Amino acid sequence: MLIFAGRRRCSFSFGKERESVDAFIILAIIIALGIFSKNAAVWIASGALIVFRLLPNEQLLNWTNQYAVKIGIAILTMGVLAPIALGKITIANLLDTVKSGAGILAIIIGIGVAYLGGKGTGLLAAQPQIVTGLMVGTIIGVAFFRGVPVGPLIAAGILALFANLLK
Repeated sequence: MLIFAGRRRCSFSFGKERESVDAFIILAIIIALGIFSKNAAVWIASGALIVFRLLPNEQLLNWTNQYAVKIGIAILTMGVLAPIALGKITIANLLDTVKSGAGILAIIIGIGVAYLGGKGTGLLAAQPQIVTGLMVGTIIGVAFFRGVPVGPLIAAGILALFANLLK
């Protein structure tokens, strides 16, 4: 532990803090995998969490744990809705969507993905250790199979669906 003027400045230490060391090791591995797979979101997020972990208290880390997924979903939703706000999608476009087979299929798939994302949120909240497996699988898929990271919520939703089928 680093000590400056008698005050704790860094939580990287040993003893009871074994979980802290484990967190650094796991996050460092995830950073390396994120860099290797060219997934900036993964290595930036992991790096930020290491910085948060180094702060003298865990307030920001706890806040991130509690609110980051909700805020992230809101930001993603804003990104999806931005073309509407910019006027690039009109009411006529929306009506054309429901008139075509591809548009109807897109709506059905969108409903399914939203459902799976909801199931994934529940699974990740109930079993947060699953995140590691999903991240490793996503990184392997991106790095070796030219995949695209679809997000841990949807992956967890698919996992929850299969897990329920196997019960």
